Amino acid sequence: MSSSDPRDELVTHLPALRAFALSLTRNGATADDMVQDTVVKAWTNIEKFQVGTNMRAWLFTILRNTYYSSRRKAKREVPDVDGVFAETLSVKPEHDGRLQMADFKVAFEQLPDEQREALVLVGASGFSYEEAAEMCGVAIGTIKSRANRGRAHLAELLDHNDETPMELTDQATMAVVTDSGPVSR
Repeated sequence: MSSSDPRDELVTHLPALRAFALSLTRNGATADDMVQDTVVKAWTNIEKFQVGTNMRAWLFTILRNTYYSSRRKAKREVPDVDGVFAETLSVKPEHDGRLQMADFKVAFEQLPDEQREALVLVGASGFSYEEAAEMCGVAIGTIKSRANRGRAHLAELLDHNDETPMELTDQATMAVVTDSGPVSR
């Protein structure tokens, strides 16, 4: 590196950076971390520094921005020093959804053609009852009846009642099984 390389000047500003970081954080370890982050950011973005301008001001700006960014981030984080909150978190295994979907497909295939057709049109495809009735050439009441009987038969086949949680995550499948109306297209 030549003597005109701005990286050579970085080290001379470390004591002032640490003092500034201490004044912001009031914590020695946090201040040291911030100075380190500042130096890393400055080093990796040295091409953005304009030679001949105030290096100290540039570094202080980086440190200040780093400090306020970390404060904003900390506001969004949940303090959990004892791990109490983390213990309540869980992730449902992916295989449960696949198994339930397989059960749904088997049950869905057992429905009469007219009920499957009504559920696919109104539930999964998102058509209104009026549109589905027109496509099938039947009255609106007939489509509503077929969809309702199909949902009831599916619930029976899947051994589902009002207290059973529905854990199918596919929006179209949920629309078929529940009377949540057509899905938006």
